[in-house]
Amino acid sequence: MRIAIFGQAQFGRDVLVRLAEAGHEIVAVYVPPDRGRPDPLAAETEARRIPLLRPPRFRRGGVTIPELVETYRSFRAELNVLPYTTVIIPPEILDAAPKASLCFHPSLLPRFRGGAAIPWQIMLGERETGVTVFQPDAGVDTGPIVVQHGGVPIAETDTAGTLYFQKLYPLGLGAMVEAVEAVAQGRAKPIPQDESKATFQGLVDDAAARLDFARPAAELGRWIRGCDPQPGAHALLRGERLRLFDGRLLPPSGHDAEPPGTVLGVDSDGALIAARGGQLRIGRVRIGEGGKLAPKDAGLRAGDRLT
Repeated sequence: MRIAIFGQAQFGRDVLVRLAEAGHEIVAVYVPPDRGRPDPLAAETEARRIPLLRPPRFRRGGVTIPELVETYRSFRAELNVLPYTTVIIPPEILDAAPKASLCFHPSLLPRFRGGAAIPWQIMLGERETGVTVFQPDAGVDTGPIVVQHGGVPIAETDTAGTLYFQKLYPLGLGAMVEAVEAVAQGRAKPIPQDESKATFQGLVDDAAARLDFARPAAELGRWIRGCDPQPGAHALLRGERLRLFDGRLLPPSGHDAEPPGTVLGVDSDGALIAARGGQLRIGRVRIGEGGKLAPKDAGLRAGDRLT
């Protein structure tokens, strides 16, 4: 089957490789413009001498750029595959392929629609998750479901990074290939999403990642893990923004009288911070735009107060 891929990063690259190994012909690959670092999908595309397109935008003045549609149509793709894309593909392209399009999403749709599904599932205390491959439509993650696999536990130690790379990435890769094969063999039976169960969460920006030490320790622990590695849950220390990583929730101890946010101690394992109903062990921190450091190397000391 002739396939056009819209995506980026290692996940996009691995989907391309798996589909090519399955005998499909990748006729074109669309990757966001170069932002100063090599993209694995773009590199794999060039190595295989597949047409690589990196348009800065698909619309101009709110209208789809006709030249892009003409170029896309020239590839005669039968199916569009969107393994990991952060741009909105216009319907003139999505709907042009005879066998439509398939898009990956790292949650059990219709819950946790939006571009930050993994962080929010941790932050809001979900215990289990999964992956979905659906047919994109005019909405945000609203199209009918082609493949869905659940049963993925979210551990109390999972970060957004570990949940994605160790659990959802391999499951999602298999789901993408499964969905493409179902379409190729005429077995796909898309199921509309149940709108009564739908939820949507926005991106996790710095406003969402701000820690409030008036909240319970368990919630702060989830916030730190959900924002790890990006953007990093943060608080203020001596007037500077401090981002916290490698967080663990610990039970209460004899320091319960200390105000929440107080640094109880700093050692080779990190920093211990007082919180409501527990304590937080922080393995690494980042101040300003610098790199991640052990708390002791960043200058944290017992008695400091995060606010």
